[in-house]
Amino acid sequence: MASAEPMPALGRRAVSDVAGVIVLGGCATWSVITASVSGGRPEGVLLAVLAVAAGYASGRICGTYVPVAAPAAGALAGLGLAITAPNTAPGSQVISPLGQTGSTAALLTLSAGAACCAAWAARSPGLRLGLRLLAAGIGVASAFLGSTAGCVACAGVLLCSLAADHMRRGPGLAGLALATGLVTGATWAVAENVLPDGLTSSLEGQLTQQRVQLWRDALDLAHEEPGLGVGPGRFAELSPTITQSPTADGKPYSAPFQQAAEQGLVGVVLLAAVFCWVLYALWRTARRTPVALTAGAALTALAAIAAVGNALSFPTVTAGAGLLAGLATARPLPQDRDSAVDAGRRTRSGRLGP
Repeated sequence: MASAEPMPALGRRAVSDVAGVIVLGGCATWSVITASVSGGRPEGVLLAVLAVAAGYASGRICGTYVPVAAPAAGALAGLGLAITAPNTAPGSQVISPLGQTGSTAALLTLSAGAACCAAWAARSPGLRLGLRLLAAGIGVASAFLGSTAGCVACAGVLLCSLAADHMRRGPGLAGLALATGLVTGATWAVAENVLPDGLTSSLEGQLTQQRVQLWRDALDLAHEEPGLGVGPGRFAELSPTITQSPTADGKPYSAPFQQAAEQGLVGVVLLAAVFCWVLYALWRTARRTPVALTAGAALTALAAIAAVGNALSFPTVTAGAGLLAGLATARPLPQDRDSAVDAGRRTRSGRLGP
């Protein structure tokens, strides 16, 4: 009984769990409503919601009983999926510059985050070092696979993880939320052409003109139907750029813009609510602060990739995001929690390094 978890802590986590159910349920319900009004197809949204929920539940269970092995196995699984994905083998030619590269970068980023979370959960210094080397190796594999975004994201996650032990949880998560907002705002500024001409041209060169034109098509549709949108899955039918381009695959290559075009402003709010819920759950988790901030950094990098690509269109990515969030918010067993508290006290007193 002495090691039982305090009721206030249980109550706080119950609030985050209830909030998650409400937000994910709202996403599923709103997609069905907009589809029934506009004649769209909500299956893709429903599959994404199911993947997030299933991954989160699995992470909560596995993270409780095998807090090191579960994220380490997840990191290796994500790396394997990224390597074996179509059009990602070294020397292969990607059919479209907007193709599956976003999902590859997302999987590699989540894998690096899972490896770093496993490192912070490990007690042995040697095992911790090995898991961090695994995260670094995933970044190297990203470069080998030709995923520049994945390489940069993996490096950022690893650096954030190394610095997480010297940061406070609340300000750290607030900074990650701000970074996500800045990336999303920058994509909107490019699509609306409100930046200086030279900067806009430079960004369009990096992003490709076709991608930016898809964003502008999405905003045009959102302006026409700001309330309900044109319906889930209907962007491909109404986008002039997709009609004229044989290489486009029917996506606007930005999760916020896709939500705005297909599900209106409410869809954008719900997408933002999912991200805010994850950050709130990480803020309230009983796991150590470095684990929470590491997972937050990886999910923030995923949000940035999704803002300029179609990463969230792949169930493996959404399930992986839910899994990582579940692993980082899993309730530790009493002996693990007591060991973490003792380790933190020894670290602060200077008798044991991080």
